[in-house]
Amino acid sequence: MTQTSTRPAGAGKPSPAASSTGTGATAEETAGTTSRAWISRPDEAFTVEALKARLIGTATSWRDYPASLRLWFILVPALTAVVAGLLRFVRLEVPHKLVFDETYYVKDAYSYLISGYERSWPDKANDSFNAGNPDVLLNTPEYVVHPPVGKWMIAAGMWLFGPENPFGWRFAAALTGTLTVLLVSLIALKLFRSLPLAGAAGLLLAVDGHHLVMSRTSLLDVFLTFWVLAAFGALLMDRDDGRRRLAHRLARAAAANGGQPPAAALLAGPWLGVRWWRVAAGVCMGLAVGTKWSGLFFLAGFGILTVLWDLNARRVAGIRGWISGGAIRDGIPAFLGMVPVAGIVYSATWTGWFLSDNAYFRHWAESNPAAEWSWLPDSVRSLIHYHLEAYKFHQGLSSEHPYQASAWSWLVMGRPTSFFYESPPQGTPGCNVEKCTSAILSVGNPLVWWPAAIALLVLLFWWAGRRDWRAGAVLAGVAAGYLPWFMYPERTMFYFYAVSFEPFLVLALVYCLGLVLGRSSDPPWRRRSGLYLVVLFLAAAVLLSAFFYPIWTAEVIPYVDWKVRMWMPSWI
Repeated sequence: MTQTSTRPAGAGKPSPAASSTGTGATAEETAGTTSRAWISRPDEAFTVEALKARLIGTATSWRDYPASLRLWFILVPALTAVVAGLLRFVRLEVPHKLVFDETYYVKDAYSYLISGYERSWPDKANDSFNAGNPDVLLNTPEYVVHPPVGKWMIAAGMWLFGPENPFGWRFAAALTGTLTVLLVSLIALKLFRSLPLAGAAGLLLAVDGHHLVMSRTSLLDVFLTFWVLAAFGALLMDRDDGRRRLAHRLARAAAANGGQPPAAALLAGPWLGVRWWRVAAGVCMGLAVGTKWSGLFFLAGFGILTVLWDLNARRVAGIRGWISGGAIRDGIPAFLGMVPVAGIVYSATWTGWFLSDNAYFRHWAESNPAAEWSWLPDSVRSLIHYHLEAYKFHQGLSSEHPYQASAWSWLVMGRPTSFFYESPPQGTPGCNVEKCTSAILSVGNPLVWWPAAIALLVLLFWWAGRRDWRAGAVLAGVAAGYLPWFMYPERTMFYFYAVSFEPFLVLALVYCLGLVLGRSSDPPWRRRSGLYLVVLFLAAAVLLSAFFYPIWTAEVIPYVDWKVRMWMPSWI
């Protein structure tokens, strides 16, 4: 006997209408285990339908919905992206000057446009840049400690709209932030199979101030966030694709053996071939690491996550040696499909440095011969030395900064970073009182961040206690982006680093909103009550974002109005 459902194909599926408003709470529904009868005939356990039901679930595919409803699967994420785009592109050119660390990354991006590598700048270069005259580069190379991808993306916006205006140098960040909102909505739809929750996920990220500020300023972190989230989405697609392959290959083996796979086939399970979605994830992770080295933690975390998914798939499918078989037939291909691919992509991002003749450390190896490493090309040895020096810099980064924030304080927004602050005099546009303020503070929406911090505890329970893989996946994203920072307590850190895992915080919050909505099988009054509560929460979050919007976008407001928005002394 084999533990699998005896229901006929399609039994127990939620209707299209119910599924379209399904919730993140219905783990059993999504996994196809609602009211499951666990005993079935052996010759029924290894059909394609039975295997897919165990491995993927019996929820309705989007192709099975009527065309009018399928349209909403596109419209809902697209509408959240439109909201995000409006918030990010309107008044993007304000302030008309480099703010915070734009002074590094925007000027580096301009150097890439001109030379393909970073060059030095004269004193008071920011004044020239702000005045629309960026062409004051020096001929000497500049030493930088971050990889090229994010700066090349900024450079692309400057190439399209010109380097002499703030819209041009912030365009790439705004577009990437908007696409991140689209991605998080699509990922929520994939995870929860619920249009309302997909819309909620996109909306909450779209209106959150922390992500909004990072999308309106050209720092590297919003690009890191995008590539990390893209890799996560690719692995979600790979999870289903790998399980379908496993179901089909086991079913073929069973059909050729009288209804059950031969013992040899169940010893370790079949090879699943090249997993192209996993390769795509490797490409995205290479671009993430090529933006900031903290992407390495996501590469490690996601690699472990996808292998654990595969091990569990073999276990559920009925493979006896699911640990050893999964480690060899899934673990090794997973490593080869992600780590070398990410490494190749990462190396390719340094093409500008390789092609240059004057980049920093470009000819270091030629003047520092090493017999034991002579088999390596000089350019490769020089790049390795560059990386070692950059690593030492990061390890020793412990200088005091007025807006440094320990990782312990990030979830409660203990010390958000001030990107910009001015006090325009009375009579300037927008200032009709004695004292005004124009500020950019990277503080998040309290109704997003504080409930999301609590939601992590709820997800921990649902993952450990109810074995909901979706809760574990979201927690893995938060852990990969958050926990590594606790290994460097002496390092100077900033709250805006948390934007890399913010989409996973939003997914955690939306998961809990799904619990509030209830199951599709709940009585109507329960569903209505849950819906009213969720709508009320979303409306409150949007209104609170409208309240904080002026201090996210450098609007000129009276000083007293700015002070009202400083809810904690540490925000000042």
